[in-house]
Amino acid sequence: MRIDRIWTGARVATLEPGRPGLGIIENAALAAHDGRIAWVGPAAQMPPFDAAERIDLEGRWVTPGLIDCHTHLVYGGNRAHEFELRLAGASYEEIARAGGGILSTVKATRAATEAELVATALPRLDALVAEGVTGIEIKSGYGLDAETEARQLRAARALGSLRPVRVATTFLGAHALPPEAQGDKDGYINGLCRDMLPRIAGEGLADAVDAFMEGIAFSEAQTARVFEAAGRLGLPVKLHADQLSNLGGAALAARFAALSADHLEHTDEAGAAAMAEAGTVAVLLPGAFYFLRETQRPPVDLFRKHGTSMAIATDSNPGSSPLTSLLLTMNMAATLFRLTVEEIMAGVTREAARALGWLADAGTLEAGKWCDLAIWDVERLAELPYRMGANPLHRRVWRGQ
Repeated sequence: MRIDRIWTGARVATLEPGRPGLGIIENAALAAHDGRIAWVGPAAQMPPFDAAERIDLEGRWVTPGLIDCHTHLVYGGNRAHEFELRLAGASYEEIARAGGGILSTVKATRAATEAELVATALPRLDALVAEGVTGIEIKSGYGLDAETEARQLRAARALGSLRPVRVATTFLGAHALPPEAQGDKDGYINGLCRDMLPRIAGEGLADAVDAFMEGIAFSEAQTARVFEAAGRLGLPVKLHADQLSNLGGAALAARFAALSADHLEHTDEAGAAAMAEAGTVAVLLPGAFYFLRETQRPPVDLFRKHGTSMAIATDSNPGSSPLTSLLLTMNMAATLFRLTVEEIMAGVTREAARALGWLADAGTLEAGKWCDLAIWDVERLAELPYRMGANPLHRRVWRGQ
């Protein structure tokens, strides 16, 4: 069989669900054709392929390309001033209630053109791509009106055409209450479900729908209305849940079979069990935990106890996690949340793909899946979360190239 490319001399972590641990294969080979994995396994068992190119990796490690499954990468302005306020003692909630927080980014984003949003997001995306990221989710949520939300999502889609990276777009219109709503949360949610969400879906701009269920954002009933509207339009849902308090967000996400529930610092055992039962991924965001100087860690032991899948993401955003390094996020997951190397590696590959609904063709190294690879100059994979400020990426492979 004639194929495009073969890599030999590799140590491969397939992350296949059925294999023990990370699915490690020593002295492995991997073949690609038409952008997909044609074969992966021990080199001695590789079929006699006729390859256009052969590359000896000289013992380097190969993992699936990394996936950042929760970001707010497209926005206007920055919130450095609020960082100063927090250093002086103000809380995230106090700043938000005083008209800062998300609404300050809404003002800057509404004033930005699509071209400006793309231009300012590209350096952030490039930083992630340089660390081996081959897939990323990008949310809206800084427009809070139909036109700006659509502009954010178009900018996010444009990033995927400008760089070799797969982009999932998520509509987060239920992120905060815009000032023109004059405190009427129910009225805003009614308009979002009646007008904004159908427009976004009709233009094909969103792959999923998200909401922020919290005391400073939206209630359980309001969030449920958004999810019901998304379901009528055939869109899967995700949820910012239990970040600042336990309002039952994890359980609500599970009730709607959400792809993921994210943050989860205050999730209780019932929520963790419900997520496991529903197949909803727990997306942990240590960057926000670190940046906001939180003290309540997500209940990792409960997720382990109930078999809840765990992913890790940067939560890259201007207010609570201005982070553009998934490698540093991996270190934070280890040091702050006490995740193991195996959990971390799965969390930025297989489980991140699961959180985006991509597991059928991404997140593990298996024949038939996209050939998106990260090739590392390390002796052992523990070096990836171990090091801080280092990037041992040797080569990033996108669709076999």
